[in-house]
Amino acid sequence: MRKFAFLASACTVILLASLARAQQIDFTVGGSTLFSSKSNSASQAYSAPPEKGGTYPSASAEVVFKNYFGFNLEGAFRYKQGLYNAYQRFRPILYDANGVFAPRFSDRFSGDLMAGVGGESLIFYNQFANCSSPACPTSVSSNHLLFHAGGGLRYYFWGHFFARPEAHYYFVLNNSEFHSDSFLRLGASIGYSFGGR
Repeated sequence: MRKFAFLASACTVILLASLARAQQIDFTVGGSTLFSSKSNSASQAYSAPPEKGGTYPSASAEVVFKNYFGFNLEGAFRYKQGLYNAYQRFRPILYDANGVFAPRFSDRFSGDLMAGVGGESLIFYNQFANCSSPACPTSVSSNHLLFHAGGGLRYYFWGHFFARPEAHYYFVLNNSEFHSDSFLRLGASIGYSFGGR
């Protein structure tokens, strides 16, 4: 237990030291939707559906240093449950950690280019569970490692507030629940920058 406490303390000190040297810290909230290809198979057999559609609220935090490099943490989830193959309700949750390059183009415009790794958690809901025992599962999760690349263009419209249209590409390993291993998330965020911009 002491080793864990020491490790947690060391990580906290490193994080706080990084934040103290940061030129800029940003927080955003936004919304987006997923796009994916659909199966071209004419087979009558079971076909996995594409992972697309839905409204995805998102949030992110970003730290950028004086050399325009930094790191980013972000997450998004499907707001309303989707219907998997017109049968079972489900909800995807996406989260990732990224390295970021944030070049400045002018006083009001800057970019965000990012790449990293994360995970996708698919929650499938059991709508037919009709027992009152806690042993009856009401949902089942399927978790997958993913690779992420994304970018956006910031426009500072009022002081430190900015709007950012953005695109995110995901490649999900072993994504057997859906037709394709990759999909695109397109949307926009509103954010605020602390520190010099």
